Amino acid sequence: MRLVVDDERRVHTAIQSKEFERDIAFAVEAAEWAGERVLALRASGRWKETGVLADIGDQAADGLLQGFIRGRYPDDGILSEETADSARRLSKQRVWIVDPLDGTREYSQLREDWAVHIGLIVNGKCALGVVGLPARNKLVWGVCADGANAYGLRGEGRLNTGSSPLPERPRIAVSRSHTPSWMARFADLLGAEMVYSGSVGNKVGMLLLDEADIYAHRKGLNEWDTCAPECVARALGWSVSTLRGTEMSYNQPNPRIDEFLMCKPAWRERVLAALIEAGAVKD
Repeated sequence: MRLVVDDERRVHTAIQSKEFERDIAFAVEAAEWAGERVLALRASGRWKETGVLADIGDQAADGLLQGFIRGRYPDDGILSEETADSARRLSKQRVWIVDPLDGTREYSQLREDWAVHIGLIVNGKCALGVVGLPARNKLVWGVCADGANAYGLRGEGRLNTGSSPLPERPRIAVSRSHTPSWMARFADLLGAEMVYSGSVGNKVGMLLLDEADIYAHRKGLNEWDTCAPECVARALGWSVSTLRGTEMSYNQPNPRIDEFLMCKPAWRERVLAALIEAGAVKD
């Protein structure tokens, strides 16, 4: 993949490492192939039951990505939502963390708000990631490793960086299927409106595409849900942390993450304080 700077809100590159340049080109290609595969399966109309279609899409995308990664990087570790975990990854410096189909419910309901996640971790820290939004014909990628900073968008639109101008009234990306009880109070404290969507990847994509400004999630997440989105968000200069403001660590024995917060750095302290007052942060 040739990375060309043509508009700082669509593509920005400052990759010093040829290795990371190669890795992100690979990840973009793999995510695009996986997205095309699951879109074609859904468009075939062969599977009428939503549960069956979700399983078919999950397994097809996972099989494709497993083959891509193991074929190209046989010495790297892999953690995927759809494949049995192995402790072997814990001894690896480089680990690919994958959610082949984030938002299976939305995918099976013929909606657009689902994603393909591919993230690369080096020594437990975010290095690069891709969030594909196949049904929206968009893909956002980012490199945030030490000594490298790059990001880009494939598809229509412009990227919203962490330093982009702040709107007068923030928009909070909220789950359309299970909005937490503290969310209404949180939004009220910030004077914000709520924008509903499925899929972690699509919500993060909404922030990066200037369709929302804040995303806070407290329960039920794993490393494959947050890794690629965090990598891309960090590359674009967004603040990413737990609801307590601490950083996430990846490639842990237990991949459970639970908390995830993404917002503009200028709003970080205000958002953290509102989360505490709203009761989102538990001891």
